Amino acid sequence: MKASRIAAAAAVAGSAVLVLSAPAFAHVTVQPEGAAAKGGYAVVDFKVPNERDDASTTKVEVNLPADHPIASVMPQPVPGWKVQVTKSKLDKPLTMHGEKIDEAVTKVTWTADGKGIEPGYFQKFPLSLGALPEDADHLTFKAIQTYSDKEVVRWIEEPQEGQEEPENPAPVLELSAATGDHHGSASAENAAEKTEKTAASDSGSDDGSDTTARVLGVVGIVVGAAGVAYGVLAGRRRAA
Repeated sequence: MKASRIAAAAAVAGSAVLVLSAPAFAHVTVQPEGAAAKGGYAVVDFKVPNERDDASTTKVEVNLPADHPIASVMPQPVPGWKVQVTKSKLDKPLTMHGEKIDEAVTKVTWTADGKGIEPGYFQKFPLSLGALPEDADHLTFKAIQTYSDKEVVRWIEEPQEGQEEPENPAPVLELSAATGDHHGSASAENAAEKTEKTAASDSGSDDGSDTTARVLGVVGIVVGAAGVAYGVLAGRRRAA
């Protein structure tokens, strides 16, 4: 009897844990593919799950942080979805690759061509972002999720350190420490430079080796010819 009561209590507790933890897995989130270093570029995935049993997600809007505008934002095509990139004028222009940029992407919207994200499924929406700010530890993206029954869920509440997670938290991208190579191009250039130097060194060594071999060959021919001439003269003297 006691065993059955304990088992029943455990089952209820387990169900409660699952119920309470389920929403945490259903939030719209953002994760980098690899590292998202300060001052660098990164590809990030916005993961959008469907929380409803009787409706599909047909539209996803992601608002980029206005306090840290990002000059370069490029979406990757997602089959079954149309994408729209919205740009706005900046109050303070950015400098990128020596050029001033007075506008930046402020919102990216994906709209389903077909069924969208059906119940029990999720979809990833990739974006290429850069350059990431150097004076921030994280970026907050406010997202809006629209369902086929016209319901709208706003994932716009910013999580606060030391407080419980809000009901509809906004996706937060954590930034890692800056590296010396933001684009990966510096390493490539260094490698290319080393390769050229090595090739030049090898070429110089080969040229030197060829020259030495040629000189030795000529000297050998001259010595050989002198030896033959000496032998002929010596033979004539003996004959005389």
